[in-house]
Amino acid sequence: MSDAADAGISSDPTDSSPSDPSPTGPTAVRELADVPAVEVISRSAVMLMSSAAEKLGLSDEDPENSPHLDLDEARRVITALAGLVTASVEFLGPHAGPIREGLQALQRAFREQSAHPDAPGAGPGEKYTGPVY
Repeated sequence: MSDAADAGISSDPTDSSPSDPSPTGPTAVRELADVPAVEVISRSAVMLMSSAAEKLGLSDEDPENSPHLDLDEARRVITALAGLVTASVEFLGPHAGPIREGLQALQRAFREQSAHPDAPGAGPGEKYTGPVY
């Protein structure tokens, strides 16, 4: 199943879920064309933030010994998030501030997890956001 389907969004108007007998019920599948751009961007940002937090081991009690810790993957996801946030900040309106704060928290967490932290401005996504200290 795709991420869009997991989020309750469908691009196929004939798509009906056997677990959803009512097309107008609270779990009705929404057409992707009907979802506002700000919601698509916000959901994407939240998914990237969640992925980065997992890859930094932040969901575990002891992040440094987390079985999910993968700094290479975290770097990629944080950089993608920084690109998305930077490119779409004008569309996010009131959502931009909290998403930017979440991004900066992930960038700082990455720096703390790194055995050899990057120089300011060279960390994940910092080419888009500027240095994070």
